Amino acid sequence: MITEPSLRGRGKRYKQSVKNIDHDRLYNLDDAIELLKDVSSVKFDETFELHIRTSADPRHADQQIRSIAVLPHGTGKTRTVLAFVQGSTVAIALEAGADYIGDEETIKRIETGGWLDFDVAIATPDVMAQIGKLGKILGRKGLMPNPRTGTVVQPADIGASIQEIKRGRVEFRMDRLANIHVAIGKVSFQNSQVAENLLAIVSAITRSRPDGIKGSLYKSIHLTTTMGPSVALDISALQKATV
Repeated sequence: MITEPSLRGRGKRYKQSVKNIDHDRLYNLDDAIELLKDVSSVKFDETFELHIRTSADPRHADQQIRSIAVLPHGTGKTRTVLAFVQGSTVAIALEAGADYIGDEETIKRIETGGWLDFDVAIATPDVMAQIGKLGKILGRKGLMPNPRTGTVVQPADIGASIQEIKRGRVEFRMDRLANIHVAIGKVSFQNSQVAENLLAIVSAITRSRPDGIKGSLYKSIHLTTTMGPSVALDISALQKATV
């Protein structure tokens, strides 16, 4: 059953927006996007956020969900990329759009000064031994290069991987409560762009379903904007749309 969220501590603008939401309804995707755009009343370009509650049990290793998806229309945010590469791969990374190169000086800045002015770190296998000591710092922020998230790649693939990140590749991972939270675009996007990005995420999560999860993967899927209310989506309709 869908329950109406608590309005305690919410502002007048939010309370007014909530009045337009039917909390006993499962919305189809097009209606949900249009409704959330209609009730958006802030003066900045809000982000559309997808919040998914899964049936996984985070305590079990065979039920962990973590992977990547490429949003066909990007997130609407420019992503800063740090590339840990060396030799001839440095020029390839820079040409592909890397904002920083993880050389010895950069590694020291992170290790001693806590420098983290980047959104994604990518590396080639030949430098992983050099940056292993950064694991405690980058790992806490989800920034440590990892083969599972496509951020440890062969030198021949570094250019394509950086370009993909710049275009709209995002990582999703389940938190300790079995939820997944992903930004999928901006309110200024066309409705079709938001829908296609959302379906790309749902499709990627479905493909990443661990064998240890039995029964339905999804308990609930909600769409919201940065400062707005959320609406519950029709899971059945979403799954049909991703087939």
